[in-house]
Amino acid sequence: MTKKAWGGRFQGEAIEWVDAFNASIHFDQVLIEKDVAGSIAHATMLAAKEIITEEEKKQIIDGLSAVLDDYDAGRLDFSVQHEDIHMNVEHALIEKIGDVGGKLHTARSRNDQIATDMHLYVKEKVYEIIESIETLQETILELAENNLHCIMPGYTHLQRAQPVLFSHHIMAYFWMLKRDKDRFNDALTRIDMSPLGAGAISGTTFNIDREMTQELLQFSDVYQNSMDAVSDRDYIIETLSDISLVMVHLSRLSEEIIFWMSEEANFVQLSDQFTTGSSMMPQKKNPDMAELIRGKSARTTGALTSILMLVKGLPLTYNKDLQEDKEGIFDAVTTVKGSLRIMTGMLETMTINEAVLEKTVQNDFSNATELADYLVQKGVPFRKAHEVVGELVLKCINEDKYLKDLALEEYQRHHEAIQGDIYTVLSPKTVVDRRNSLGGTGTEAVKKQLHIAKNTIKK
Repeated sequence: MTKKAWGGRFQGEAIEWVDAFNASIHFDQVLIEKDVAGSIAHATMLAAKEIITEEEKKQIIDGLSAVLDDYDAGRLDFSVQHEDIHMNVEHALIEKIGDVGGKLHTARSRNDQIATDMHLYVKEKVYEIIESIETLQETILELAENNLHCIMPGYTHLQRAQPVLFSHHIMAYFWMLKRDKDRFNDALTRIDMSPLGAGAISGTTFNIDREMTQELLQFSDVYQNSMDAVSDRDYIIETLSDISLVMVHLSRLSEEIIFWMSEEANFVQLSDQFTTGSSMMPQKKNPDMAELIRGKSARTTGALTSILMLVKGLPLTYNKDLQEDKEGIFDAVTTVKGSLRIMTGMLETMTINEAVLEKTVQNDFSNATELADYLVQKGVPFRKAHEVVGELVLKCINEDKYLKDLALEEYQRHHEAIQGDIYTVLSPKTVVDRRNSLGGTGTEAVKKQLHIAKNTIKK
């Protein structure tokens, strides 16, 4: 039986299934590169402070590099009896270089070790997520520019409201993603902190240099309280919150795409690469990738809720419960990166059915507000204008017409202020182009929006 690294205090033999329940190596092995990086920095510092010799440092670093090479080549065997990535790496190191490998853990605990690994992991993944967000933003920007003049129905309550430019509609998601990116960048100030050297709870009696390991690991800050350092999981919660918001935004866009692709709307067509068929109904083309993104948003929200519940009742400092902080963030990172990539591909290959959209906005009442504004500009109080337009819409519904179909005489029977220019005023293009207020859907306003948006993407 393998002797536990902490086994001196214990007499009873370990039970295999208890070892398996206690172990985290089946999921935390993905941290091996971060664990080795932290260990190399720690060994370098120990040598600089003359806690170990330069020769011992060299042996340790060479041994760690060899362990990582074994992992990359598929030669490293992990064991639940060694519990986690830290003890598996230490065991492999000692097998390679002998007892000197046991000196690596001087002035260090698994508590500050795993905290360091997780800070390094989350920092790396947040930068990758930011890059994926920027790629999707560029795709949205290009889609908006290529369809600048395309007009579509805008909705409130999923009812036709006012005509808008497709470019304006899709750019709403660009700005959602910008806020997502801003949140990640802000979170980096709390992610990019070094807990290494905090020890198990109270620091160490050895004359270590935490600023040195901070610099070696390229952290921008260091925890000032050892108890906070080993127990803090705020940065994981914050990252999961930011990921969940990205997924909510992608889910909302997916819902729009699903509706746009339906036969009832037929506003867009998705590439065959991002759709599937039916095993029974041969005519079907299903937007399964969009539906999966919509569904996967539940996973990330679940991970966020899970860790909030995990830490809410924990006293200081480290508790074994915190082993459960990893699988949720690992899965959420994979989910959001995959979803961003899929959404980027869907939008890059999506076809806009501009003729359908044009016909749609010609045959609805989304220009009714424009008629009310027209009357207001003629001096009619808005409440009266609202009433007149409501009566005209009801007349059209009863007669199976639209506002553009009414004769001028019919208009003037409802209000004498309405003149022959009303037909130009009610055209979807006029309705859209008149809305050039800051942030509006008018063509000139959208052009300004696109110009500003380009300057917000930093690659």
